[in-house]
Amino acid sequence: MLREILRPGSGLHGKAQPTCRAVSEPNLKQQLGGISHWVLLLFSIQDHYLLTNLYGTRLASQLEERLGHSLINASTAELGTGNIVLFQSNPGELLLLWPQEMVGDSRLADLTYAVKLKAQSDLKQLMLQRTGREVELSVGFAPLRLGNGKTPANAFLHAINEARTAAHSQIVINQLDLSEQFKSILEQRRIKTHYQPIMDFHTGTVFGWEALTRGPQDSPFRSPVMLFEMAEKLERLFLLEEICREQALANLGELSGNQKLFLNIHPKTMADPNFTPGKTLRLLDEAGLTPENIVFEITERHSVQNFDLFYRTLAHYRSQGFLVAVDDAGAGYSGLLSIAEIRPDFIKIDRNLVQDVDRDPVKRALLETFVSFANKIGSRIIAEGIETKGQTTCLVDMGVHFGQGFYLARPGAPRPGLSIDPQTIKPLADLTKETLSCSIPVGKLAEAPHPVGQNFLACAARDFFEENRQASNLVVEQDGIPRGLVMEYHLNRQLTTQYGMALFYNRPITNVMDPDPLVVDERMPVEQAAKLAMEREPLKAYDDIIITRGGRLFGVITVQRLMNILAQVQVEMAKGTNPLSGLPGNVAVEKELEACIRSGESFDVIYADLDNFKVYNDTYGFKNGDMIIKLAADILAWATRRHGDPRSKLCHIGGDDFVIITSPAHSERICRGTVRCFRRLVRNCYCEEDRSRGWIKAAGRDGMRRDYPLVAISLGIIGVEGPTSLKEIGERAAGIKKYAKSIPGNSYVRDRRNGPDTPVSNSSRCL
Repeated sequence: MLREILRPGSGLHGKAQPTCRAVSEPNLKQQLGGISHWVLLLFSIQDHYLLTNLYGTRLASQLEERLGHSLINASTAELGTGNIVLFQSNPGELLLLWPQEMVGDSRLADLTYAVKLKAQSDLKQLMLQRTGREVELSVGFAPLRLGNGKTPANAFLHAINEARTAAHSQIVINQLDLSEQFKSILEQRRIKTHYQPIMDFHTGTVFGWEALTRGPQDSPFRSPVMLFEMAEKLERLFLLEEICREQALANLGELSGNQKLFLNIHPKTMADPNFTPGKTLRLLDEAGLTPENIVFEITERHSVQNFDLFYRTLAHYRSQGFLVAVDDAGAGYSGLLSIAEIRPDFIKIDRNLVQDVDRDPVKRALLETFVSFANKIGSRIIAEGIETKGQTTCLVDMGVHFGQGFYLARPGAPRPGLSIDPQTIKPLADLTKETLSCSIPVGKLAEAPHPVGQNFLACAARDFFEENRQASNLVVEQDGIPRGLVMEYHLNRQLTTQYGMALFYNRPITNVMDPDPLVVDERMPVEQAAKLAMEREPLKAYDDIIITRGGRLFGVITVQRLMNILAQVQVEMAKGTNPLSGLPGNVAVEKELEACIRSGESFDVIYADLDNFKVYNDTYGFKNGDMIIKLAADILAWATRRHGDPRSKLCHIGGDDFVIITSPAHSERICRGTVRCFRRLVRNCYCEEDRSRGWIKAAGRDGMRRDYPLVAISLGIIGVEGPTSLKEIGERAAGIKKYAKSIPGNSYVRDRRNGPDTPVSNSSRCL
């Protein structure tokens, strides 16, 4: 029975789930309108009956759905907008109708074959993902003439039978104009190369570039899929890849010694007797490269028929210094066993495994297995298809070595660099270990929850997620108290088990919820919430967090949001970090002082400065001068940790100046520990002669040579009580610093003034 494929609410070109209805003769007339001359194209999935019996009706339905979308999209791309009609006749068989006037007899075979290649490529991705095998389409076409005494139904049946007969007799590719266009492209070498960077997650730099082939923009072969499909059909694969290699090497530009160029190689090409390294070596020499710069990517989407020849050829090229990567791992013929036999230098993970890895614990577990496997066989992982910051951070967190994708950089020519700041990509576990001034309460970042009752059905939850693609969770609550959490990926995992639908589908959501989710109060700081999140078991590490106010449901927050906030804080902190000591700088001092002032609590500010430092720096050189500044930083950090409280903060505001913010009860103990330790250790920074006599002879600022004491440290303490300003603190600090430096040797003093106009007290200590 003929059925019309409908896409509710979006017409034939939509993306909604397709449904079918029987087509009666009046409906057929209405659908075809007033057009009487059509071309009927028949596309059938080969071995559809066998696929249905082997893999089930669900996969067969998905293939038909994907084929329908592909045919519409490919037809629209080739013909432009127009009256395109799609029907289903038999299982695995779809009929596509084009108005005759849009096509013309001379273009029909070429357009049909172009649509077939594109649709077959779309189906191949789904088939390889689900079954590890490819799928072939049969295609035939026939004219459809309405009128001439025939009913539309009879005319339709006649055209379908004619198209089925044509499908059995295969299109002769060599007779297509399309094949002539392809041969012309090869003869004129109209191939362009774009380059996409591959990021080294460990160093944050570009490790290499993958060379990506592009056909002429004004031809059906602008897509690399069309190029290589046609090359394989016409047995021109070796020539096409040879041109691609030449273009990639000629336009690459200079690489550093350790950077790589990744070249895609079909297994058939690699085992071709004509594929000898001699010509490639000459091209490398002309480009100033060596075999160590080249990585041959062997896609896992293609089968290798002659394994013995393939492995021997692979060993030959490796002996010359070329490296090898397995592409699309996890999506094609080869499993871990064949990868282990090839022993690739790199394993490129298919984008389907990378997609939603930050939200799907099953994919994370699988990728972690790949990382562990790669480390054990001496290989390294490259994650492909990275599209978000969340995916990137998650991959770094799992120990993936390299990454590639639109989020990191899009392909371009000439070769582009990274489009992100590598400093913003850090594992969440690292961010939570660092000292961050991120006291933002998590409640300020909360998003509105999606609460449901305990009797809400699992099937209704699934429908909710289907209709609200941006939602990732449902919070199960009772009288405003959160009782559990349902993440979309956990729900799907439970429902897709062998008996999942029978056990859970029509039962209350309490049967599939997590009864022990992470629940935090709205006042909890962001970094503390992130730390708790990362301490959860691996399968729940990226589950959303429930936020409460007074014990009642207030909101939710994703781990991704926490990661973004912590990364932003880290970048801001990095902007104010002193490059010599690694301590926070002026920005951090101002923020900390403002926070202390707002708190209304009393606190002390210790200003530390080195005496006679310029003379030492001029005499012993900048390198030794930096060594003394680093010594002072280390001693101050030690004294702050040992004698201060957990909230004490040390900052390096430039040169030989430091600031410590601490509580009044700890400031003098920090100073005593500092001056005693510095006085003893600074002597090691001098030569034996200067150290013995306790002074050096050097030229001062006026150019006169005189005797100068050894470098000493002076510390001034000011207490802050009640309302004040950064300006007043700065003026008081400058005064106490000047007073401390007037005292010979290592010393500290406390300023007991109430304001900048009050004289300094004589309460001082000197060691």
